[in-house]
Amino acid sequence: MDTQIRAYKFLLRPTTRQVQALGEMLRDHCSLYNGALQERRDAYRHVSRTSIKYGMQSAQLKEIRAFDPERQGRWSFSSQQTTLRRLDKAMQAFFRRVKAGQTPGYPRFRGQNWFDTVEFPKDGDGVRWDSLPGHATRVRFQGVGHVKVNQHRPVVGRVKTVSVKREGRRWFVVLTAEQAKAEPLAPTGSVVGIDLGIANFLADSNGEFVANPRFGRENTEALAEAQRQLSAFPRVRRDKRTKKHRRAVEKVAALHGTVRRQRLDHAHKTALTLVRQHDLIAHEKLTIGNMVRAPKPKPDPEQPGVFLPNGAAAKSGLNRSISDAGWGVFLQILASKAESAGRTIIAVDPRNTSRTCPECGHVCGENRTTQAKFHCVGCGHLAHADTVGAINVLRAGLVRCDANSA
Repeated sequence: MDTQIRAYKFLLRPTTRQVQALGEMLRDHCSLYNGALQERRDAYRHVSRTSIKYGMQSAQLKEIRAFDPERQGRWSFSSQQTTLRRLDKAMQAFFRRVKAGQTPGYPRFRGQNWFDTVEFPKDGDGVRWDSLPGHATRVRFQGVGHVKVNQHRPVVGRVKTVSVKREGRRWFVVLTAEQAKAEPLAPTGSVVGIDLGIANFLADSNGEFVANPRFGRENTEALAEAQRQLSAFPRVRRDKRTKKHRRAVEKVAALHGTVRRQRLDHAHKTALTLVRQHDLIAHEKLTIGNMVRAPKPKPDPEQPGVFLPNGAAAKSGLNRSISDAGWGVFLQILASKAESAGRTIIAVDPRNTSRTCPECGHVCGENRTTQAKFHCVGCGHLAHADTVGAINVLRAGLVRCDANSA
């Protein structure tokens, strides 16, 4: 029987003492992560260039727990191993980027505010998911106790891993469960191409549009005011910050969290609508990281030390709009939902999709007279530019689909 792994995220309702214990668990795992990273750095800087692996550090855990029973010995051994594996994956990714000639980005030490998750690799080993019909759902963490869970939907299948995550002042439990693979949705006989944009979140090849909600822009004033209040405080060590300072930090984090959840909700609903209505969905293969990259400076050849205008101000506004739209998150969600529903997703080359006339095939930059208007200089075809782009994306996707099936 085919199976799949599905994640569930539920809000925790810890008591005051449990909040303190959960915070101490994050703190101690963060300390373990930073200590293991420091050991690797020191060993590599040694004359012998010694390389420390996960197995060597995992073997030291027993001694570490015995040496510091108050901070390290009270937590799950398996969760500490997972934290060490987390560092090992970061180191492997670093060396992989070095080998590929990319910007390496050496793993950095984690502050307590940046270390927000502890993972337990197996239900029943340091953690126990307790969900019985007719009883309040709880999850038991070693060193913390039984914490109430706001379970808003049933968990289907066998729970495999459990993680505890802190987001601002709220705590969540994240489960992964192994379950039978869902049956594909019934075929609809419909195919569609979509063109992601700024004026409209997306336009499809049928001439329909999904409005861009611009959640970030809607909260710009509130975010700016919260940032101004935060910047009024001097930069001090975390343990010397005042209560007002902490409240200002939490307010900024809460606003960013609200925007993030709004984007996720919009992406889930839009993707679900597309997956339910169409068997094949074609979209542009976007390299968003390159699209939001700042333009390179232009030195003035006649005046050393002076730079010519490069459109950085206008590009920064476009970059904010692209980031606010959340194309990357939407495409990831769309691919995940399509896989579960048995739908086909095809990413095509975006070059000239908005410059090609769908009627005569004429390719010219002058065909797109404005951001929204497409007027072919060859045959005079007039249409919305985003709709034209979606039609060309669909045609390219169908050609690629036929080539793959041949």
